[in-house]
Amino acid sequence: MDNDGDLYVSDIEKHEVRRWKKGQRDGTIIAGGNGKGCQLNQLDSPTHIFVDQDYAIYISDENNHRVMKWMKGAKEGIVVAGGQGEGDDLTQLSRPAGVIVDQLGRIYVSDCRNHRIMRWSKESKDCSIVVGGNGKGEQPNELNSPNGLSFNRQGNLCVVDQGNHRVQTFYVDSNRN
Repeated sequence: MDNDGDLYVSDIEKHEVRRWKKGQRDGTIIAGGNGKGCQLNQLDSPTHIFVDQDYAIYISDENNHRVMKWMKGAKEGIVVAGGQGEGDDLTQLSRPAGVIVDQLGRIYVSDCRNHRIMRWSKESKDCSIVVGGNGKGEQPNELNSPNGLSFNRQGNLCVVDQGNHRVQTFYVDSNRN
């Protein structure tokens, strides 16, 4: 939901994201909707969504191994994370899931099949591993198919560690890119 109470829903079968305003019967396509694909106006199995204060939509585009940002009213998105094919390099993702943006504009992504959480800085393509990256596992510094992301009131990153059936909370240094 956004600050106005509008509801956003990703449809992995139709490869689109729709927005429902209060009282609206049919949602409006706001991202994708041009068939399955990898062009900037297409999505391939969009999963998680984050809406920022400017109503820009961040979408985990799972099968394209990227996160797309769609500005309000845009006809196509911008790749803001991944998009370099599936892999485990710092510029790549493998089945991205949860996505969230902090108050500094940094993008956090659950890199599900790489069992890590990545962070992209706002002004550059620089990224870093902020949680995990130690392979699949069940130790406190390991993840197993991380999924949803959220920040708690203290600013700590909460990670749904799906394969381990737990939620882990991590301090992420707000002074680092």
